[in-house]
Amino acid sequence: MRVDKFLWCVRYFKTRSLATNACKTGKVKIKGANVKPSREVFPQDKITIRKNQINYEIEILDVPTSRLGAKLVGLYINDITPKEAFEKMELLKYSKDYYRKKGVGRPTKKDRRDIDDWFEEKAEEKETKVEDKEQDLKE
Repeated sequence: MRVDKFLWCVRYFKTRSLATNACKTGKVKIKGANVKPSREVFPQDKITIRKNQINYEIEILDVPTSRLGAKLVGLYINDITPKEAFEKMELLKYSKDYYRKKGVGRPTKKDRRDIDDWFEEKAEEKETKVEDKEQDLKE
């Protein structure tokens, strides 16, 4: 069976064309080598798939004849992805929370006013410090 068809059958990709594009762009490797979509797969092959910033590693147990239901996928592949890959993904999620959330877009008028108010407060603090120093020098 072709590698792109296999990945579609075991539900790693939603459509076969997505699986084909992943093979063409070098996101699918067998035994560490990039593969073409037409490459045949056999039992005991180890496939590495780069998807959603995670390197999934699977071992083929058997080759299905057609697309499988989600419950039957475990009969045909063995997922040997290291847990560190998923932990890295969690760390990426936490680091992104520091920045403005996706979809929030540009600052609103209220955000802009809050920013302006903050800058004005800082400027007033500097002015009061300068005035205090000037009074200290006069005394």
